Amino acid sequence: MLINMTLNGKAVSVDVPPQELLSELLRERLGLTGTHIGCDTSQCGACVVHVDGKSVKSCSTLAASLDGAAITTIEGLATAAGMHPMQQAFHEKHGLQCGFCTPGMVMSAVDFARNNPKPTPEAVRHALEGNICRCTGYQNIVASVMAGAAAMQAKGA
Repeated sequence: MLINMTLNGKAVSVDVPPQELLSELLRERLGLTGTHIGCDTSQCGACVVHVDGKSVKSCSTLAASLDGAAITTIEGLATAAGMHPMQQAFHEKHGLQCGFCTPGMVMSAVDFARNNPKPTPEAVRHALEGNICRCTGYQNIVASVMAGAAAMQAKGA
């Protein structure tokens, strides 16, 4: 099935089999390896991308269902001007350890912060329940999301 979508701001047409997952398409065929696969059961959140501005777990999304959609991966979050405010906050607040969960955490955090510009730490923890950090870096992740949300609001991102 031929699908047309916008991927990280660029028009893309790709032929996909009906059973292909978005995570497979992104990583294996389009070379966007920032989308990580950690569990294959939609539990860990490492594969989160944005579809039409909303966070989705790409390991449980059929690529064929995305004809006409706008997909943003971690690779598409930054601009030529620099990192996205949430990426910068994760860097500055040490919101990563091994980095495996980071792309999914950042993508989930961006969607959350767009809808919650002044979150509480409790709200951040609740919003990230579907994302697992095996290094137990949650304190710094919460601090990163709080700082990222404030920076996004300040920059209108």
